[in-house]
Amino acid sequence: MEYNISVVIPNFNGLELLKTNLPKVISSTLNYDKNAEFILVDDASQDNSVSYVKKEFNFIKVIKHSVNRGFSSSVNIGIKNSTGDFVVLLNNDVLPSENYLNSAVKLLTDKKVFAVSFCESGYSWAKGYFRDGFVGHEPGGFNNITHDTFWVNGGSGIFKRNLLRKLGGFDEELFNPFYWEDVDLSYRALKRGYKLLWDPDAKVIHNHGSTINLISKKKKELIRERNQLLFIWKNITSNALIKRHFKGLYQKLSRHPGYIKVVIAAGLKYRICLKRRKIEIKESKVCDEVIFAGFK
Repeated sequence: MEYNISVVIPNFNGLELLKTNLPKVISSTLNYDKNAEFILVDDASQDNSVSYVKKEFNFIKVIKHSVNRGFSSSVNIGIKNSTGDFVVLLNNDVLPSENYLNSAVKLLTDKKVFAVSFCESGYSWAKGYFRDGFVGHEPGGFNNITHDTFWVNGGSGIFKRNLLRKLGGFDEELFNPFYWEDVDLSYRALKRGYKLLWDPDAKVIHNHGSTINLISKKKKELIRERNQLLFIWKNITSNALIKRHFKGLYQKLSRHPGYIKVVIAAGLKYRICLKRRKIEIKESKVCDEVIFAGFK
């Protein structure tokens, strides 16, 4: 049985990346589904990205924002407008191999699998951990065997569209403009009992960070650390682990007083976070400890 594929590509001032990668994205996807749907969501680019795509690939559905709304918002609007059984999320800096979908789609036929992460050159499956009161992740050991993963990359992965919509997509209100939104979506799926897989045969090359290089390193780090806190406050519903988090947070502030800037930035969204947390407490079927135990 063949499944219909929708490819969603968020774009911001990525003209040169699109020229390099888009032809290969199209040809490789059509190798699996000759009727695949392609959606480019342009986040108010100031280059000629949109005109280039419309001229060279007039079959691509182009959605253009009038103002910059951030990565999560762009992906969500793409998902909303997609029609395929499965949705491929590809950043404009990702170059897929010729048959990147063949094995990944087969893995998604398992009813318990929510999403599959592609095999980025130099990376493997993700190992999640809870350490010193904080949630983090790191690459697992590389091999050529399909493996459970802590999260599926929102810039190089394939997802079941019906479950994407059921879970509400990326939480743009909390995590815009970027960072941790795909970890959050993945963790919410794990908490509801779904599986996440990494496929070593779904090979892609991902030039990480090329889409956000216009933002200073200092600001990117503040956003990353803020969103890490928001992820914890929203998703860690175990009383024991959340107590360990606030103990670890106090210790971190004692050692690094400047971290208060991160806490204040996250605190501005604390009320929103608490509303989301109530939903997670209600909807979760798997406890936090069980999830982290699976990656030891």
